[in-house]
Amino acid sequence: MRKPKASLRVACRAVRWIVLVLCLGEWTPAMGQVQEPNDLANRSLEDLMNVEVTSVSKKEQKLSQVAAAVFVISQEDIRRSGATNIPDLLRLVPGLDVAQIDASTWAISARGFNSQFANKLLVLMDGRAVYTPLFGGVNWDAQDEPLEDIDRIEVIRGPGGTIWGANAVNGVINIITKMAADAPGALLVTGGGTHEHEFGTAQYGGKIAGHSAYRIFAKYLNDGHFADPSGQDAYDAWHLLHGGFRIDSELTKKDSLTTQGDLYTGSAGSVIVHSILFPPDNINEQEVAGFSGGNALTRWRHEFSDRSDATLQVYFDRYTRSGPEAHEVRNTVDVDFQHHRALSARQDLIWGLGYRYSADQTVGTIDQAYVPANWNGDLFDFFAQDQVTLKPDRLFLSGGAKLEHSYFTGFNLQPSARLAWTPNHRQTLWVAISRASQTPTRRREHLDVVLAALPGPAEVTLLGNLDAKSEHVIAYELGYRTQLSGNLSVEATSFFNVYRDVESVEPQPPFFDASFVPPLLVHQKVLDNKVHGTVDGLELSLNWKATSRWTLSPGYSFLEMHLHTDHTSLDTTTVADAQGSSPNHQAQLRSHVELPRGFAWDTNAYFVGRLPAQFVASYTRVDTQLRWRFAEHLELGLVGQNLLRNQHTEFSDFLQSVNSSQVKRSAYLKMTWRF
Repeated sequence: MRKPKASLRVACRAVRWIVLVLCLGEWTPAMGQVQEPNDLANRSLEDLMNVEVTSVSKKEQKLSQVAAAVFVISQEDIRRSGATNIPDLLRLVPGLDVAQIDASTWAISARGFNSQFANKLLVLMDGRAVYTPLFGGVNWDAQDEPLEDIDRIEVIRGPGGTIWGANAVNGVINIITKMAADAPGALLVTGGGTHEHEFGTAQYGGKIAGHSAYRIFAKYLNDGHFADPSGQDAYDAWHLLHGGFRIDSELTKKDSLTTQGDLYTGSAGSVIVHSILFPPDNINEQEVAGFSGGNALTRWRHEFSDRSDATLQVYFDRYTRSGPEAHEVRNTVDVDFQHHRALSARQDLIWGLGYRYSADQTVGTIDQAYVPANWNGDLFDFFAQDQVTLKPDRLFLSGGAKLEHSYFTGFNLQPSARLAWTPNHRQTLWVAISRASQTPTRRREHLDVVLAALPGPAEVTLLGNLDAKSEHVIAYELGYRTQLSGNLSVEATSFFNVYRDVESVEPQPPFFDASFVPPLLVHQKVLDNKVHGTVDGLELSLNWKATSRWTLSPGYSFLEMHLHTDHTSLDTTTVADAQGSSPNHQAQLRSHVELPRGFAWDTNAYFVGRLPAQFVASYTRVDTQLRWRFAEHLELGLVGQNLLRNQHTEFSDFLQSVNSSQVKRSAYLKMTWRF
């Protein structure tokens, strides 16, 4: 636990940058206001309480009635962020831990346990899960939907297993794109700068005969390299070419159909550690990983009446990744059905069935392999959730559960109960208790990797465990959101999570491998489930319209982890690494200023506490953007990122697949033209 003096220093540093950004906006009240598109960001705070979200229960709910910690990134938030990719966009979410490892790799998690493949966070793209069963996590470099096509991103901090199933343990990120009819005409985006060397999007949308609309797009990016810890070229530049389409059709007055698909190809450089046994050495090697893939999704919705509807969704996904170490090809087929019915004026039921088939082919290297090399598995699930209005417009109780048969460990039950009380239209108090599961991955069961070569000769290896179990959490949450005045709203959430069967790394007795000459001494470690403990924290966010032209949105989160090994464990590293790889303190401040003559100025400041297990110091990041809408459909933006320091390290875990590099200061110019 951090000493009081250290915590005081952290608080003082956070206060200093908050005051700095506040001062930047003091002179703005006399400025004119630019008319922006109709968006969440331009509604009154009272209207924001009535914003509808779908990720908590797979149906539309007013935010004021939702018993969960939900943050919505709107279209205007995206425009104001200055971000060029989804991971940097997620920095806007209070309490979400977003850390960049190298130019194309991120570690993103909620409420602790962050890593390159954070296995307790589920990410969805229009209902399509992008969680990989090989590592357990997300390949963020391949999630490159044009930001202009995203309608909103709903982020749930806390368990979502009752609705979304396995691996929605600490959070759910649901990326929802616009309907084709909402993006008519042509769109051209182009730009470039010091790190984002060049990027661009070309898109066109229109109507098809009948009641159908479509859009097609092509997107390209070419990003430069960062610096390694010594300040030299980290060889982590990357590029990506991505194309896709979406068609929305109104088949009848009661039937609608959505069909969409994507294709992408790219490559990313990195530096990895390669272990040589004779003579024993661990050297850094430059690698270029190629990756490509595609997916197709169809979703049919039928309305039986204004009280009942059903949805059937089917998608196929295939991708190939050639490194940076093992080679992987994966095919996934997913079928999901759900039925929503209002049983009465006070009772609303949703239930569904799902099936997923996933298969991979892997090719290992001398450092890393999976045994067996090829694998396939089936996943089945059933869920039901019922919401009961105990008092109209005041008290709402929802309860449900998902029963899921996972790839590796059989059945998991994930129930939840949530209660929301709205004493008036300006306040919501909610409480929830949930159980969620993180199921084993191919890595946890089938991994065979050399971690290091030692003099002797000797090696340290890490193996999977065929007896791996699911990890479980029981989460207790208490939240409050209120509109204190017409210009000020506040949201606060506290949580207490109890974990069991968390992954551990258990050392085994050393032995000599006589197949080598001379015999090789092997220090073997095996993955197991012998860590338990608690995680608690607090998340605060505020939205303040200081004037009609100036909006401030501060946020703060505190996280504390108390993990322990079981009495049978010999693991001496996992607890310290997990507790020291997520910051205790995070803070942010977003400022938006409307300027005259079509200008707008946005500044986002983020403070992230240190990661003692990784020897990563705390840092403050400031991004700023000056936008100029000099014609009705034409806009220029000048963006600066990481302005306070030339470069800094954000994450450096010893189990990540690539070496860390330093995120650098950068700037770019962007033009957006709609016609």
